[in-house]
Amino acid sequence: MQIGEATRLRILDLCQEYNITVNRLANLSGITQSTLNNIVSRRNKSATLSTIKKLCDGLDITIQDFFENDLFMGLEQELQ
Repeated sequence: MQIGEATRLRILDLCQEYNITVNRLANLSGITQSTLNNIVSRRNKSATLSTIKKLCDGLDITIQDFFENDLFMGLEQELQ
């Protein structure tokens, strides 16, 4: 699995865990719904660390909480 897919799945997992929609998460995080929808729908294959930090702030979790998940273990090396 590559980091973009792991990030997408983690966002969806967190939405389910917090019982919120992707659009609600965007509102809580102060990012546009289109940005978050592009990430979770695979139109944007990666999210910036700044965007992930905003998501974490919206959920009141740390970046460490976000990445401390099995999805991020053993990621494939991404070659340009």
